[in-house]
Amino acid sequence: MDLSIVIPAYNEARKIGHDIDAAAAFLKENKLSGEILVVDDGSGDRTSPVAQKVPVPAGIVKKVIRLKPHKGKGYAVRSGIKQSTGDYVMFADSGLCVPYRFALRGLELLRSGLCEIAHGSRKLPQSVVVHRHFFHRRISSRLFRRLAVHFIGIPPHITDSQCGFKMYRGAVARELYARCLSERFMFDVEIILRAQKRGYRIIEFPLEWRSDRDTRFRFLSASVRSMLDLIALKRALRN
Repeated sequence: MDLSIVIPAYNEARKIGHDIDAAAAFLKENKLSGEILVVDDGSGDRTSPVAQKVPVPAGIVKKVIRLKPHKGKGYAVRSGIKQSTGDYVMFADSGLCVPYRFALRGLELLRSGLCEIAHGSRKLPQSVVVHRHFFHRRISSRLFRRLAVHFIGIPPHITDSQCGFKMYRGAVARELYARCLSERFMFDVEIILRAQKRGYRIIEFPLEWRSDRDTRFRFLSASVRSMLDLIALKRALRN
């Protein structure tokens, strides 16, 4: 199987159908054999039933993984990747912030042997940001990157560790996520650090991105939790 697409979802009943349609269309149009794994992270709405009913073209596998209770995005992505079978694996946030056609750039990098991990980045000069985050989110993002680089030690060439559009060689993804401890938003940073320790190469690629204003991210509570998780992550990976 060429590509596994993991879509973490929490209370996304209004969007998940469009997510599945777009992912399936991308696979079909590019003649890729693949699977779509929707991971419902303990939603309180009809995310899972809606996802179950969405048809996909013949030859494409769709799985809906329902988790209970709600644990966090990191746990959802990890659960999906652990069940993936593709030669290459990606995860994409619900809401189509990034059109799936940009995954071709990541696949090209992986297939060429230039890297084992390809990250979409909103910060590269060639990237196009259609709708930006609210001002407080942009300030928080800048502060977080400084902390992640100087306090945690992620490579400074990583410009956008939190972008929800990442691709991996399948075996590498399954290895790294099997060891991942972070259940909330710090999983991106942890995977980068684990990849760095293993000597895996990470290359970023430009994309088009638009902010999803209907987000499940709660700025104040998530920011406090993220700082605490960052400290815990530093301790956990010290050795």
